[in-house]
Amino acid sequence: MASRMGHVLLVNGGVGLVSLATSAAAATHCQLTAVQGLDPALSLIAKRQFDLILTDASSLADDELGRFLALDLSRQGHVIVTGNTGEQRGNRGKGGRVEYLAAPLSLDGLLGLMNQALLRTPSHEIELGGQLGGMLGRTLRMQALFENIRRVAPLEVGVLVQGESGTGKEMIARALHRLSGRTGDFVAVNCGALSPDLLSSQLFGHERGSFTGATQLHAGCFEQARGGTLFLDEITEMPLPLQVYLLRVIETHSVTRVGGTREIPIDVRVIAASNRDLQHAAATGVLRQDLYFRLLEFPLAIPPLRERREDIPLLAQHFLDELNAKHGTGKRLTPHAMSVLFNYHWPGNVRELLHTIRRHYITAGEASEVEIRQATDQPPRRRSSDAPKPTPHLGGIAPVSLPAPSALDGAIHFSVGMTFEEIEREVLLKTLVHFHNNKREAARVLGISLKTVYNKLLRYRSQGLIDEDVVGESENNGRAA
Repeated sequence: MASRMGHVLLVNGGVGLVSLATSAAAATHCQLTAVQGLDPALSLIAKRQFDLILTDASSLADDELGRFLALDLSRQGHVIVTGNTGEQRGNRGKGGRVEYLAAPLSLDGLLGLMNQALLRTPSHEIELGGQLGGMLGRTLRMQALFENIRRVAPLEVGVLVQGESGTGKEMIARALHRLSGRTGDFVAVNCGALSPDLLSSQLFGHERGSFTGATQLHAGCFEQARGGTLFLDEITEMPLPLQVYLLRVIETHSVTRVGGTREIPIDVRVIAASNRDLQHAAATGVLRQDLYFRLLEFPLAIPPLRERREDIPLLAQHFLDELNAKHGTGKRLTPHAMSVLFNYHWPGNVRELLHTIRRHYITAGEASEVEIRQATDQPPRRRSSDAPKPTPHLGGIAPVSLPAPSALDGAIHFSVGMTFEEIEREVLLKTLVHFHNNKREAARVLGISLKTVYNKLLRYRSQGLIDEDVVGESENNGRAA
């Protein structure tokens, strides 16, 4: 199995930058080489090929920066110069791609840069376990999912696929069919897209004259998928009476058309899927428990994109590469765009990411770089005249009053799919921005203790979500600002 590793060179990085770069390299499977001094760096650049070179302009004298940019960088990948580069911005280097970014670089920015470096590594081979049936993923959860698909595909067992909208449930079903060795067709039905009467006819078929409009015999999806695979998407949307008949068809391996009496033998593998909690659906009567346990021979759970963020750069670059190949272009995502994509919570998952890349590819026009300021287009803000009337307080408890979002240095955006922790973090950090990082004032407005503010910030820092300067120093364990 081939493996990919991006190669990164850090020149004259301070202690903080070296620490952040080391963490980012470990998370993205890049090999980091850090050197102090221009001459050792020049020696390495002359002998080796790097996918990403980082240097701090403030640590180099003007003549040293000039010597660095005068190098033939055509063999190298992306070159990033941080710090106060001033007059050097017009110098794009000799034969290489040089970009100037403001210091300091954040962990998110470094993750984006190194993920891009990984995609540019000269070997260009993707791990055999990194893709399956059009799906891409290097994270451990996706690798485990791919392995389970390979194991269960050849077996004569039903599969129940569960995942949020946009995660790729039908792609998994198609992969299972392709790897199963079955010679029949793959047939997909969305159980929530048809009325009960039409769904019954669509699935099981009908005899001529069985109802008004049935002018000819119709073979249903079970018959169409004979010898192959039938994929029932959104199984919880199927009406309960049809669930009874579906269970019988699965157990008897035979189907009777609507209006008919003859049982027709079928050899069909059934794969069901839903974006709902199926256990809860069975417990509440939305899905028959006997059907639930019959389908639950082998469950497969697809992780949402926000829980496998390391795959976001791989997927984004893949979608952009497809657009470039289709239209004969060579557009590339900027480091900032990659950072925005990496940090967005993706309620629409992979499908939303695909649409985002397509949309920004179009809006980039003739530009060679695709920039993304926000991962999704927000709806227009409500005008004050359209604002809803205040809701009466319930139980005599008044809601906590926060500064109006328009007054903050960066609006607070909540979207469907965000976790409570993500919402809490958004509110706390934006409130700190508004009060110029005055933690005591932020704690007062939010109605929490100063110690709680520090505890949350320390956790965010340990997760690499904020820089050290946001935390600052806590006096008396957070009892003083």
